[in-house]
Amino acid sequence: MMSSTVKSLKVTYNPVNETNTFTSGDIVSGQVTLEVSGDCQINALLVTFKGKSRVLWSERHGQVTVVYHSKEKYFSIKHYFIRDEKDRGVDCETLLTGIDSSPAYSSVVAPGCHVYPFTFQFPNQEMPSSFDGCVGKIQYSLEAKLSRSMRIPKKELTKINFVTRADLSSVPGLMTPQHESKDKKMKLFTSGTVAMDVDIEKTGFLQGEGIMVQANIQNNSSRAIKPKYCLYRKHSFFAKGRRRLSTKDLLKEVGEPIPPSSQEKVTKVINIPHDCEPSILNCNNIKAEYRLRVYLDVKYASDPEIKFEIVILPASQIPTGQQPPAYGGFGASAFGNPDLRAWGPAQPQQPDANHQQPVNLPPPYASYGMYPPLNEFK
Repeated sequence: MMSSTVKSLKVTYNPVNETNTFTSGDIVSGQVTLEVSGDCQINALLVTFKGKSRVLWSERHGQVTVVYHSKEKYFSIKHYFIRDEKDRGVDCETLLTGIDSSPAYSSVVAPGCHVYPFTFQFPNQEMPSSFDGCVGKIQYSLEAKLSRSMRIPKKELTKINFVTRADLSSVPGLMTPQHESKDKKMKLFTSGTVAMDVDIEKTGFLQGEGIMVQANIQNNSSRAIKPKYCLYRKHSFFAKGRRRLSTKDLLKEVGEPIPPSSQEKVTKVINIPHDCEPSILNCNNIKAEYRLRVYLDVKYASDPEIKFEIVILPASQIPTGQQPPAYGGFGASAFGNPDLRAWGPAQPQQPDANHQQPVNLPPPYASYGMYPPLNEFK
């Protein structure tokens, strides 16, 4: 058995920052470590650097089970340390950074621990951040593979956390203030009307930043009402003209009661959790979105509510020493700071023409069948 000779196969990489994240154009250096207990004849030893998105789920329609599946490959780059002569030239994918200068390794490996270094570079193109959802994932990884004659290949995979380079020009309206209003006439056990005008200062926010919500609330009803706030996420998965939706409340806040026959202006700061994954709006089969729901808790009546679309951007690209503000205030706030140069486009680098791929946004939701039904979620 292979395990009697090959004791272990590992692939590791060297972090480039404190958050252990990578973005477009970053260099990934690391090593494949092979430990054997005796002389070992190897047909191939390689490492593959790849990025892809994949969606998979099934639905029951009467007696038939339908599988919905879609995938998208962003890049796949292989580097061989050891390769059978007869296979040379079959696979032309190579390192982005100088494979020809790598040393030649013997196909016969002596007992002991052997280290094979490698260097890759993330393609300098737009790609979505790493993501792991209920029926889909966006994954960037290094996979080592060892092949021997008459043996099942041995594989070892290590995931890499990739974060999209935040470019404010890529999503229109991030700095646009939002305003909505709602009024409702009470029935049954509560009489009168309630109304609210709500403002938030923009659409795009950093992880850990505060959303300042300003509301003007009129309570012309016969009961006290409470303003409430809920930040929730929406994961959408697309395959074969079908959409699968998953939602989750991330945090809830409750304001002070507003007595009957009164009007009040209230301000509430909703702090986005630091570990919120960034919004994903640049993937063809997966979207990660956020909504802020502001509503009035009215007893014995349906709650009037307003929903705002929120885009969460990665805070890891802020230069060291600069933290997201508690709230930005109306206007440019953190996004208008000229010192946040990391938010701009990547520094000029020559992308590999063979790996450049356009990224298109998913079609509108209306073009997809829905599971679960859309009327369950707004």
